[in-house]
Amino acid sequence: MKNRSEGGLVFSTEQGRMCPDCRNPVSECTCGTPSRPEGDGIVRVSRETKGRKGKGVTLITGIPLDEKELKAFAKVLKAKCGTGGTVKDGTVEIQGDQRDILVPLLQAQGWTVKRSGG
Repeated sequence: MKNRSEGGLVFSTEQGRMCPDCRNPVSECTCGTPSRPEGDGIVRVSRETKGRKGKGVTLITGIPLDEKELKAFAKVLKAKCGTGGTVKDGTVEIQGDQRDILVPLLQAQGWTVKRSGG
């Protein structure tokens, strides 16, 4: 349970129901809206083996989607590659070296794609 040190306004006769977190009317609440990650507009595809006992993964960073859309898009990418993967902190990890498959798929979305790393 959340322990709050101060009480929040939950109803106002002028504006109706209020959000207890951002203290705005529910119709103008900003605390529940997903924010898109800030970036330079370039999707980077790299390969990494660090911390994985020599097993390589392909990392995709900079995809301009919110968390829910990113998970759905990662599922499509994993299906195209025929491998597993995950989404961690806005970065898509696909098992294996899949850069040759992923770069054209990402470019087809209309994004600027760069291969980074080795």
